[in-house]
Amino acid sequence: MTTVHEPALTAAPDALSVWPASTTEVRPGEVAVGGVPLTEVADRFGTPVYVVDEAEVRDRCRTYRHAFPDAEILYAAKAFLCRAMAHWAEEEGLGLDVCSAGELELAVTTGFPPERIVLHGNAKSPRDLETALRLGVGRVVIDSPSEIARLAAAVGPGGHQKVMVRVVPGIAAGGHEKIRTGTEDQKFGLSISDGHAQHAIARILDQPQLELTGLHCHLGSQITSVKPYLAAVRRLVGLMAGLHRRHGVILPELDLGGGHGIAYRPGEPALDLTALARRVRAELTDACATAGLPVPRLIIEPGRAIAGPAGIALYHVLAVKRTGAHTYVAVDGGMSDNPRPALYGVRYAPRLIGREGGTPAPVTVVGRHCEAGDVLAADVELPEDIRPGDLLAVPVAGAYHLSMASGYNLVGRPPVAAVTSGRARLLVRRESLDDIRMRDVGL
Repeated sequence: MTTVHEPALTAAPDALSVWPASTTEVRPGEVAVGGVPLTEVADRFGTPVYVVDEAEVRDRCRTYRHAFPDAEILYAAKAFLCRAMAHWAEEEGLGLDVCSAGELELAVTTGFPPERIVLHGNAKSPRDLETALRLGVGRVVIDSPSEIARLAAAVGPGGHQKVMVRVVPGIAAGGHEKIRTGTEDQKFGLSISDGHAQHAIARILDQPQLELTGLHCHLGSQITSVKPYLAAVRRLVGLMAGLHRRHGVILPELDLGGGHGIAYRPGEPALDLTALARRVRAELTDACATAGLPVPRLIIEPGRAIAGPAGIALYHVLAVKRTGAHTYVAVDGGMSDNPRPALYGVRYAPRLIGREGGTPAPVTVVGRHCEAGDVLAADVELPEDIRPGDLLAVPVAGAYHLSMASGYNLVGRPPVAAVTSGRARLLVRRESLDDIRMRDVGL
């Protein structure tokens, strides 16, 4: 996704280009986001701490609404969800895409309208489906043949539930093989090429209590090219045309998922949202005209592209160790609050906060956990005089950090603080030792 605004900075143009638009360098080394100095956030809430710029989240929601005015935009809750995030998405006119009963319950009990929520998941539990039906979720995305009978039985003969079918278009796209989900021979969706998708759709059409509203696909994550989405449009419209010929059905919705790539470091590529909207709209119109079908309503599911650039992770340096040719900077967090470098090899651009440092030198920022792979940022440049007690900020930390945080070494998950208009407030408190003790009931 392209940057929503150019940040107002006193530093070099590229220095904070992947930071929220509200970022300013109030004096050398002192960075503020949302009008709040990050040193104040660290002093008030401790570290590690996730910082979320509310205005950046809202602005990115509006950017999607502007780019896709006729589409339904669903925020992908798996990227990052808390009550405030659900509230912001609802106020900005977005729906919600959830993957579990937990995400669904949190959103609905916050006041999010359940009819604007879509439930995904390749292996939905009985509790997931029961919760979805009890709360009145808008649509359930069928991901496997076994879900059809289970869902129909749970709905009952007099009930009604809108569903979609997740299909595999056979398209390889995404920043890493572990986050490519549009290819054959993986756990998500039903293949078009081997006929499983068509067979499942025929079964759904035989269930009067299930209303098939459309097709769904999700190609993967960190996609920076428009071309895979255009290929997906062509293949899904082709499937829609086949369904119309075979069953006489016209599906009113087409969900292209999300996976929109963002820049984690200055100079990295990001998906051009304006080009995506323009070219997908044109491709969908042309493909439907060729097939003799009305244009379905488009559904888009951004998650990372909304939450990611709005977040920053703050850490204090605990130790600096020079071993051979390498300098290791150890911080008070690590893979328990950000497993993505270990999982996908993601690279970040940490920055010293609170003081002006010396000449940049190559270092590797590592975590505090008992794991050699606990590396947050390998071979990055930080001031050569970096020392214990310094504050480091890691930008683009709003997505897949807290949502993937673990209990490794029982250090506790960090809190989340929101900043906006010069104020900081706590959204999610730090997981405490008391929380950890209370869960352990086996003595």
